[in-house]
Amino acid sequence: MFVGVAGWSIPSRYQSELPAEGSHLERYAQRLSAVEINSSFYRHHRAQTYARWAQSVPKGFRFAVKAPQAFTHEGSLAARADVLGQFAEEIAGLGEKLGVILVQLPPKLEFDAVATRRFFRSMRKRIDVRYACEPRHPSWGAERADRLLTELSVARVAADPPLWPGGNQPGGDRRCVYFRWHGQPKKYFSDYGRECLAMLQQQIMAAKASEAWAIFDNTAHGYGLGNALSLTSALLRRRRRRRS
Repeated sequence: MFVGVAGWSIPSRYQSELPAEGSHLERYAQRLSAVEINSSFYRHHRAQTYARWAQSVPKGFRFAVKAPQAFTHEGSLAARADVLGQFAEEIAGLGEKLGVILVQLPPKLEFDAVATRRFFRSMRKRIDVRYACEPRHPSWGAERADRLLTELSVARVAADPPLWPGGNQPGGDRRCVYFRWHGQPKKYFSDYGRECLAMLQQQIMAAKASEAWAIFDNTAHGYGLGNALSLTSALLRRRRRRRS
């Protein structure tokens, strides 16, 4: 079970809930088990930078890395060989702490079976890790899209708010589920209350996946960190109750 935020900045309202010593990432990683690197979508980072991040977190901590927009937002779904090679060399710096590659698709990109199969096979041939895909066109909610993602061992992100009926439920390969909550009612801004977080916990448990991720992307006002801390605490309490 990996819970985290899209980024590891620490808003002032949560400073007291994290250790006082260390970099933001070091402090963050003492309380949470994962983080999603979104900056990789827009720009490259050196392998040494990824390695430094990996060295600053505990052994069980994992990173999700967002795939570059050159794969997804520049006309079609295509793993350009030059970009893929550079990306693979860079994120190799994370070593075993690389958990998932997140592929977020633009809202206008419709499901195309041929392109999807070619893309994820090319990606996995070069970088053999777990993949999660966050499509944003309703055509990806079709059964044929779900079947193909299952065949390719790609988890479809359970996103909140959903962009089509059922879009907030896991799809594709259910062995790994990836919940990505953006904030509701105001996307990227809204805080999630206790009832919403309890519902997410129930969804995670109901999925019965071998690996589950819950990432909060409602970071515009910094609420993502608070939500991740609350969910982590609730999961720990549940674990203790089961052991007692």
